[in-house]
Amino acid sequence: MKDDPDFSAPQWERRALPGDGAAGTLVGRAWAPATKDNPVAGPAVVVVRKDGVYDIGRTAATMADLINATDPLALIEGARGAVRLGSVGELLVNSFPESRDATRPFLLAPIDLQSVKAAGVTFAASLIERVIEERAKGNPAQAAAIRADFSARIGTDLSAVRPGSETARRLKETLIQEGLWSQYLEVGIGPDAEVFTKCQPMSSVGFGADVGVRSDSTWNNPEPEIVLIVDARGRCLGASLGNDVNLRDFEGRSALLLGKAKDNTGSCAIGPFIRLFDATFTLDDVRACDVTLEIEGADGFALSGVSSVSRISRDLLDLVSQTIGASHQYPDGFALFIGTMFAPTQDRDAPGKGFTHKVGDTVSIASPKLGTLVNRVEHCEKIEPWTFGVSALMRNLMARGLL
Repeated sequence: MKDDPDFSAPQWERRALPGDGAAGTLVGRAWAPATKDNPVAGPAVVVVRKDGVYDIGRTAATMADLINATDPLALIEGARGAVRLGSVGELLVNSFPESRDATRPFLLAPIDLQSVKAAGVTFAASLIERVIEERAKGNPAQAAAIRADFSARIGTDLSAVRPGSETARRLKETLIQEGLWSQYLEVGIGPDAEVFTKCQPMSSVGFGADVGVRSDSTWNNPEPEIVLIVDARGRCLGASLGNDVNLRDFEGRSALLLGKAKDNTGSCAIGPFIRLFDATFTLDDVRACDVTLEIEGADGFALSGVSSVSRISRDLLDLVSQTIGASHQYPDGFALFIGTMFAPTQDRDAPGKGFTHKVGDTVSIASPKLGTLVNRVEHCEKIEPWTFGVSALMRNLMARGLL
């Protein structure tokens, strides 16, 4: 991206921040390099203010600490000893690996100790694509014909079917009789949502970082989503943007390969910041928002699409309540991908072959009140290995006097 004529701090700040700039409560994480006053480098919890990005690590050592506070907004407002790391634009530009100056701050994924969960097949369009993957057994060449046959035979707008309803039950019986029932339809229109673990705490990447697809995958795609930020009590406190990178060929061969399809180096991107709910931003804003996707390939390929959260089949709080409750707790809170309706199907290399990523693709995911998350695609095996986990974080915080 360093060859982009608009690759400058002011340009990226305008592009990556929400439409109302720093008017809302934007928090995140950044790598703070060693300085004379702070001789140990490490990850810092940051807040975005009108004049820049500030390290508030003396108030909240981890994002989990901040999110699980009784009143995160009050904690941020009363933060003492905040240190300015630079302008938003400066940190954004320094977050791209090819232009990074390791002696200067750069953005990280805005979560740390939280579990990373994801809800699947919560939109009718993505539900149909999962059924197609299953029937194609991971072969993209068969997808177009199966898609046409399924649409012709089902004769029902699945987006109008409320999961768990009597209508859904009757539709299930009809589909079974037609030989069209699928495990994906069970979680798509049945009473129980699919909620799985996307990746491990501390393994997500942030704005500018490479996102990964396995080199042995020939059919894969981005999944642009809203990510809800939930505390240990089950309170939904804010949202961010996410890319739930997916290997369609792996999952299509068998749903039992979901772990290999979803949890790989660089396969989970979140950012650029978390926007906490306040007077400027509420859960209803999330329910009404659109999420746009743009893909620009080094080969000149371009693709764009829009996913409207208003078309989700389950309410956001229903997804949260199906994730946390009496049977499952998250003491550090969790981040929840809510699902996507946009599964790219546009042919790329040849008619009928559909879409798959190529190394060098630039993926931009945006929403007016959350900004823009930008990442570039690379093979997982070539991305810098993930080595800074929970134990490394604890040792680092102790060395910096934050624990």
